[in-house]
Amino acid sequence: MAINLTRRNFLKTASIAAAGIPLSKVVAKAETGIAKAPLIPPGSFKDTKTVTGGICEMCFWRCQLVGKVRGDRLVKLEGNPKSIDNGQNLCARGNSGIKLVYDPDRLKYPMKNIGKRGAPKWQKISWDEALNICADKLQATIDKYGPKGIAVWYHGASSHYPNAYFDYLGVPNKYEPAFYQCRGQTAMAMMQTLGFVTNEDVDMPNSKAMLLVGCHIGENIHLSHVKNFLKGLENGSKVVVVDPRFSAAAAKAHIWVQIKPGTDTAFLLGLMNYMFDKGIYNKPFAEKYCLGLNRLKKHVAEWTIEKTATECDIPAKQIVEVAELLAKNAPNVSIHPGRHAAWYGNDFQRVRANACLTALLGAMDCPGGIVRIKRMSSGHVHWPEVDHKEDPEEMALAEYEEKYPFRPPGTPPELMRDTMISGKPYPIKSLIVWGTNSIKTMPRQERTEKALANMDFILVTDVTPTDITMWADILLPEASYLERYDHIEKGTQWNQGDKPQQFLSARMPLIDPMFERKDPVWMINELARRMGHGKDIPVKNQEEFVNHLLKETGLTIAKLRKLDGIYIQPGESPYLKKGEEPVFETDSGKIELYSEAMEDEDFPPLPTYTKTAEPPKGFARMIYGRSPVHTFNRTANNAWLVREIPENPLWINDESAKKMGLKDGDRVFLENQDGKKSVSSTVVKTTPGIRKDCVFIAHGFGTFNPAMTVGYHKGIDDNELNTKINREGETGISGMRINFVRVVKDGKVIDIPA
Repeated sequence: MAINLTRRNFLKTASIAAAGIPLSKVVAKAETGIAKAPLIPPGSFKDTKTVTGGICEMCFWRCQLVGKVRGDRLVKLEGNPKSIDNGQNLCARGNSGIKLVYDPDRLKYPMKNIGKRGAPKWQKISWDEALNICADKLQATIDKYGPKGIAVWYHGASSHYPNAYFDYLGVPNKYEPAFYQCRGQTAMAMMQTLGFVTNEDVDMPNSKAMLLVGCHIGENIHLSHVKNFLKGLENGSKVVVVDPRFSAAAAKAHIWVQIKPGTDTAFLLGLMNYMFDKGIYNKPFAEKYCLGLNRLKKHVAEWTIEKTATECDIPAKQIVEVAELLAKNAPNVSIHPGRHAAWYGNDFQRVRANACLTALLGAMDCPGGIVRIKRMSSGHVHWPEVDHKEDPEEMALAEYEEKYPFRPPGTPPELMRDTMISGKPYPIKSLIVWGTNSIKTMPRQERTEKALANMDFILVTDVTPTDITMWADILLPEASYLERYDHIEKGTQWNQGDKPQQFLSARMPLIDPMFERKDPVWMINELARRMGHGKDIPVKNQEEFVNHLLKETGLTIAKLRKLDGIYIQPGESPYLKKGEEPVFETDSGKIELYSEAMEDEDFPPLPTYTKTAEPPKGFARMIYGRSPVHTFNRTANNAWLVREIPENPLWINDESAKKMGLKDGDRVFLENQDGKKSVSSTVVKTTPGIRKDCVFIAHGFGTFNPAMTVGYHKGIDDNELNTKINREGETGISGMRINFVRVVKDGKVIDIPA
């Protein structure tokens, strides 16, 4: 059934992506009753029924949504008007979930690879045969090597129940890109400094000033987060954006600091030194709640305005301007902690510096600052405790993991991959990949391919035939987020200055899955039965799984359906009440500007700047980021989104481009410092909005699986050019912005002038 959705109307429904929209149009009211009024004027959807309970998974922000269904077909997605988070709004990706559901390239049946890994030939098989093969292969690995012979690479809500089963089996080797290629340093450094993880909970609507260091707001389009940012602007907050590139956020900034890549920590240290020197930090707060204040003051003293300006290649007056702006408006200042932090391999220290600056301003637990949002709680599903011969936590590459004492949960992927290749300290011979495209998430793709080649068995479960599926022995088709139960979403009203409320919603299917796609609970239970664990299965099906998660709340799927998919109750303000003392769950009970725990592990106890390597002659640093209508590589085959942004243009400084003979629209390849050339090409975008020492491309393009017929070879895969990494000592996380590229046009290599 064709849907008449024009480009203009599509973008209108996705209007949150446009940062210039009046806030009255963006900030939806939550009072609209689903049963009381149509969500859109009567027209082509007037004969549809509205199905509630949807939670988006086109990105991890997970907006609440409803579907317009005609017969058994989903024809429209909209934000749930009852939502106090995203309201009726959905971004472009959220609207395009329909094209994921009905993508003709989607996986439909269980399949067996009768060809080679990396060049598969697929044979359709039954679920019974597929699960029998999986059970036999995994059990054979356990019998020969123990559960440590299995590794799991996973991501997303659909992996939660499978992970519980793999814990039950005793599998110690687990890797999630959300931690190890994205926000791991942010979480761990904030925890080490402040004693809590912020999860980007910054009260931007009620701030007087905002500082964004390399932040993707406006390009990652996390909907309520963008609303927060825009509301802050509307309320008069002054915005400082620190970025080598004129990003969407920089376009809204009052001060754009076009910093030299890799010098952000120096900039933060310089700000703190100026505040100390002029006595304009929040002295009462810092003296009462911070450990190591005088040590930090002495530590940053070398970072004079002149030295900071030289190191960061920015005007000295900008440093003064930013420091005084922040100090003047403290504590009502949003120092955004960032999300993707795996930049240079020295990023733990940068996030620590960010947290220390926040502390010096006292910018927490108050309007405009970092806040600790109080959400509802829900339960977990656990398999029975099993007495394994070896403790999974103790055997998880222990002799190596001790190197990384501040690592996030799971195993550093570089360690796991090295072990898969070398067999040391123990063999890993079976791999389960659940909902992640590891070829696109792990740097050094040739190492990933080598590790995959060394496996006895590879099982991949996904919704679409992403690149990693080409290495599967067995490929299982998963029901999409619009066709299954699984996730519990909890939060508050999007503006923390409004009346405190809490919400909870459970993902419920808007339609039934087609073909032979199955939900994760069914898949894992059937696998468990075949591996002899049927008696220990904790829930019978996906509905029981979600009801178990809801049990402690007193809610059920049935109750939530009657509530239009969302339960709302009075909440609690995240701001400290008068006379209330903040709590910091650190070893000292204070904000640890100086960390004895880090000193004990032979790391700098105070945030420390480390220089990043300079680009070789003829090369520029490759920096990467987000695209407004895409989510990494997971939307690479979405026809609506590819129509809007089909590839990732190469941002290059206009003066450099002129010297190189390049103009807008020229088609080019990239070659990195190791001679690795991109498989596919993209177009040039010349702009004064990027420094001469770097170029920019959005991450997630360049899909090379021909089964992805829409996105195949569109744009450049930035990750294939990440052949060099800098593994961070504190966390084991790989910094990737240490790769450099030059341009190849018409077969000719063109150096990038300094």
